[in-house]
Amino acid sequence: MIDQNIQLTLPLIGAIGAAIAVLIVDLIAPNRPNVAVAVALLGLAVVAILTINANQNPGIAYNGAYKVDALTTFLDLLFVSIIALTLVFAPDYLVPRGLPMAEFAVVLMFAMTGAMLIAASTDLLLLFLGLELMVLPGYMLAAYHKTDGYSTEGAIKYFLLGSFSSAIFLFGLSFLWGLTGSTRVADVANALTEVARTPGAFSPGLALGFAFLTTGVAFKIAAVPFHYWTPDAYQGSPTPVTGYLSVGPKIGAFALILRLFVEALAPLKGDWLPVIIVLAGLTMTVGNLIALTQDNVKRMLAYSSIAHTGYMLVALAAYAGGQQLGIEALLFYAAAYSFMNLGGFAVIAALQKRAGVTSSLDTFSGLGRREPRLGLLMTLFLLSLVGIPPTAGFVAKALVILAAVETGGWVSLLAVFVVINAAVAAFYYLRVVVYMYMREPTSDAEPPRHGRLLWSGLAVATTLTIILGFFPFLITGIIGQAATAIGG
Repeated sequence: MIDQNIQLTLPLIGAIGAAIAVLIVDLIAPNRPNVAVAVALLGLAVVAILTINANQNPGIAYNGAYKVDALTTFLDLLFVSIIALTLVFAPDYLVPRGLPMAEFAVVLMFAMTGAMLIAASTDLLLLFLGLELMVLPGYMLAAYHKTDGYSTEGAIKYFLLGSFSSAIFLFGLSFLWGLTGSTRVADVANALTEVARTPGAFSPGLALGFAFLTTGVAFKIAAVPFHYWTPDAYQGSPTPVTGYLSVGPKIGAFALILRLFVEALAPLKGDWLPVIIVLAGLTMTVGNLIALTQDNVKRMLAYSSIAHTGYMLVALAAYAGGQQLGIEALLFYAAAYSFMNLGGFAVIAALQKRAGVTSSLDTFSGLGRREPRLGLLMTLFLLSLVGIPPTAGFVAKALVILAAVETGGWVSLLAVFVVINAAVAAFYYLRVVVYMYMREPTSDAEPPRHGRLLWSGLAVATTLTIILGFFPFLITGIIGQAATAIGG
């Protein structure tokens, strides 16, 4: 009989083992990118199986510090999918530039272990450790193309601001620990329940702790006005890294928000709701308005990513306002956004297979004629990001708007903001489509040949973007269970 602590943490142990396996295989057979990717994908498949198996017997491990429930399972499977898609998109970009594929896979998989640790953590200190384990590899990946000055510059900005935000977040955790007397999420929630029942018990120290926690988390999800690192880090990073950074750490940070704000700080959600409302409105509006002015598609998608953070914050605000549907909308949005955004960045990476090709709008000129399949897929992903039916992006936005409307009050006003911002976003997304189909190509060079891995990954991202639009009920079941586990 396997010890329960080991049994529940088998997916995390499997993820660590898979990363080590890739490292060992690369030592035995160096400079074999296809082998490294194959071993990594096999390891991720094993992790997915272990995750599903662990969900058959959910429970708590290590004296309440680690929990496996429906939310843990959903998030772990989403993290595995994000890493797998990033890995199959990467070789077309990294290999021609002489960037090692095995090290890329190892760093990505170790970052995934941090995200998985966050998803299962029910202890404040463990949450912080998981957060750092997730973001530290991100700093390395941002500077992965170390001979590129833009990559180094973006990584330095990302590292400095990320380090400051981690310190601020840790200050907030220390305040929360000192005022509640425990680092366990359940104990913190119980202590704050008493605070909520006692008039005048919301002390200045607790308010300061809330401010530190909110600021630290806002940096991690790139919410306005804590978003300044995002455009430079995204534009300077190698494109597969940019795709990962736009979804992986963001979804991991929202997992942290779910464990911390929705579980630990839920008794005082009425106190942090106004802050979330302001952050959501500012984030989606500023992100979209600045994206309108960009002529570099990677930088445009960076500001677009900020705007999508705002939409997800609307779902969080709906939960804080009393709507359980808000959690379901947030989780569905996380899944839909991951696949459609990764697909968009995969197309950009494919166009940049030749060194020296930029991600400017001119690069997309005539793409619909030069490479019809890539043009069609990019159009699909952009339409999904806009929220055009029947794509996954439409269902995601519809759920967020519905949750906000049913909440009422100031949160319902955010639903209006979402609709207006979606209309604004349509301009810069569809501008790329105009360049692809209504502009002449700027180069007569033959299109590069793309590998089978890239096409396989694009097929998966495309299928999921379409299927989640036509048949959202395929994942709403597990999402409903996850929402009940975290907020019910």
